[in-house]
Amino acid sequence: MGDDSPAKELVDAKRGAVFTKLGNVIAIAARRGGDPNANPSLRAAIDRARAASMPKDNIERAIKKGTGELGGAQVEELYYEAIGPANSQIVIKCITDNKNRSVANIRHTVAKFGGAFGSVLWNFEHKGVIMISTAELKNKNINWDEFELELIDQGVDDLEKEDEGVTIYTKVDNLQKVKNYLEGKGLQVESAEIEYVAKDKIDVSDSDKYKIEKLLEELDDNEDVSDYYTNLK
Repeated sequence: MGDDSPAKELVDAKRGAVFTKLGNVIAIAARRGGDPNANPSLRAAIDRARAASMPKDNIERAIKKGTGELGGAQVEELYYEAIGPANSQIVIKCITDNKNRSVANIRHTVAKFGGAFGSVLWNFEHKGVIMISTAELKNKNINWDEFELELIDQGVDDLEKEDEGVTIYTKVDNLQKVKNYLEGKGLQVESAEIEYVAKDKIDVSDSDKYKIEKLLEELDDNEDVSDYYTNLK
């Protein structure tokens, strides 16, 4: 007998929302070609979907949706700029088949936390962003000083080392090259994405940080929101 408890329904609903988001990311990437071997963006999107245990049928359907084989409403990629609590800046990436629904929902969520749409993209630039966990570096006995020099030689723009791991910033064109180099050293990359990165970042108080986190949590729960980027340190 199946488990029809409210807790299971909530888990299933969250998993469904994740699959919807991942399917939309795949569909957008597949517009540039449905062969993952010739389309790095599609390959990365499929890898993310597999890591989330998305069924193979869902992945194939998303690819066909992106290439136009299924017909119906096409998804599009949209960006909204917002000023949140404490004058924080947020760039919100949406993938949707209904622009009117998306803009209304995003505007409502931002306003709910005292924010509003406003121009912020001037403070962001496109970068390749690669993340590797501290545990992975330790497992492979990586010497940090040597590793840092090697990455600079590979054309890495910047590095941020924190307790949980290392974030590597590259030019967009260098992302795949650096990812391949890391994997060639036997390192497992947690993520490798093209993201909007703030040029100038800000610190906020704990109370403001809490408000911003609650706003971002609501964006996470929105099926149309694929990603978001902030100027928080």
